[in-house]
Amino acid sequence: MKQIYDLLDRLKNKIRENPNVFTVTYGDLTDINLNKTTLFPLAHFNITNAIYDGNTIRFTIQFLAIDIVDYNKKIYDNDFFYGNDNLQDVYNTQLNVVSYVIEQFKRGDLFDNKLQLVGEPSAQPFKDRFENELAGWGATIEVAMPNETSIC
Repeated sequence: MKQIYDLLDRLKNKIRENPNVFTVTYGDLTDINLNKTTLFPLAHFNITNAIYDGNTIRFTIQFLAIDIVDYNKKIYDNDFFYGNDNLQDVYNTQLNVVSYVIEQFKRGDLFDNKLQLVGEPSAQPFKDRFENELAGWGATIEVAMPNETSIC
């Protein structure tokens, strides 16, 4: 049985192809060093559940796409909508990362490798969830793959 390794390696490799990601991490988010030495933008995922469903196993994956919000010291008097930071840029690029992963499960290479999206995932933006001005998107993705466990 190597389903976990297959899922982790395929997802990690696919995420690394996205130009809006520099670092890919896996596991409990509290174990990841999110201070200034981490290279951002970062994609993080963790498997939080497995459901056995006949000949398939459905995995629940918590996925985060994160970047640092940079503040411009120069104050722009005539653009109050966007402010003095790149928050909208972070939201835009990191939503692209989440969309890229979801589309790979829907109809891309991950789908072709027998990893198929279950249901319609949603993504939620966040800011100030962590200690150092990080923002991005979080999504819960459910993926089905063949259960290769033999009963013999």
